Amino acid sequence: MFDPLIVGLEIGTSKICVVVGEINAAGSLNIIGVGQARSRGVRKGEIAEPVLAEEDVRNAIVDAEQMANVEIRSVYLGVTGQHIRGFSNHGVHPVVSADREITKEDVEDAIKNAKAVNLPVENSIIHAIRQHFQVDAQSGILNPVGMFGAKVEVDVHVVHGHGNRLKNSLAVVKGLQLNVETVVFNGLASALALLTNEQKELGSLVIDIGGGTTDYAVYCDGIIKHTGVLAVGGDHVSNDLAFGLKLPLGRAEQLKLEHASAELLPEVKGRTIELPGQLGLPSKTINLEHLHRITSLRLAEIFELIEREISPLGWLERVRAGVFICGGGARIPHIQSLAESVFGLPAFTGKTNSISGLKSALDQPEFATAIGLVRFGSLQQKRNTNGGPIARFRQTVAEIFKS
Repeated sequence: MFDPLIVGLEIGTSKICVVVGEINAAGSLNIIGVGQARSRGVRKGEIAEPVLAEEDVRNAIVDAEQMANVEIRSVYLGVTGQHIRGFSNHGVHPVVSADREITKEDVEDAIKNAKAVNLPVENSIIHAIRQHFQVDAQSGILNPVGMFGAKVEVDVHVVHGHGNRLKNSLAVVKGLQLNVETVVFNGLASALALLTNEQKELGSLVIDIGGGTTDYAVYCDGIIKHTGVLAVGGDHVSNDLAFGLKLPLGRAEQLKLEHASAELLPEVKGRTIELPGQLGLPSKTINLEHLHRITSLRLAEIFELIEREISPLGWLERVRAGVFICGGGARIPHIQSLAESVFGLPAFTGKTNSISGLKSALDQPEFATAIGLVRFGSLQQKRNTNGGPIARFRQTVAEIFKS
């Protein structure tokens, strides 16, 4: 029997976000509560001040409990940070049974061999996501159990991170007497929230621009192919504006939210805006063209770094559904046009799919990760109910603490 209540927790650089989901009698996922708090103890997606982070997480949890009218006891925890890496690996296992029929144990052994990679000793595997199987050179097989063959092979996408840095996030949650069901890479969670099965098949690039990091994931042929993290996000745009316009960081952040653009538009040439004096600071005239140029250059750099990473690997040419942008950075006007010019692909602000509930949360791109964490939890519970192989998910937290 599964718990109908599923909670996603994202401990972000700019905000803490908690989303409460419920699986109804028909098996559909419904979002029933959201909690938010300003994030003060996180730098570039990682815990820097545990006491502050714990207080902020507590506030967001209480906020979500009050909205959903529930008591939260466990969460699916999203993680990010520049230490997180993703790569694909290949595993091979000879079939030794007399009749050469492939068993579930053969499949698990092939996956185990694919996971046996030489990671740095301090790192832990977050995900080992199996992709397609191959049996005696026959490729594109989703489940080889019951087939006949001499050799079963599998490709696995491995996401791993520094064990101690992951433990910091886990410790913050456990300090609130909450259980962590498992940890989930934020980029994977965002993709689960945004992409339909058709978009996964066609090929999609999901980019989540947060405050301190940008997570990205490539799907094609229905499976995840590549993941990555940049230690650059929306806060860097604010820092650039503060430096370039000679403003305090708080005023630069306000300018970004109210007047930024990801493209330098002809109509802003020569235009200015007036910042009134406040808190002892004099009034200031801001050149709007200069503001837009600073913003567009930093955002273009983020997209170009991703393009340089995935294009040589051949993944960009397999992205046919387009680029889907979420996170707080997705709110910057004209960011889709900038992405289209860098990637040469159609770009969209990501919208959550196949999930019902609070429209105010479902329509906001900055909630995509936390909603995706709930989606991940619902899929895991379905696998568990159906007797599927989910032990590797339940072991994740224990393995991180052992490392």
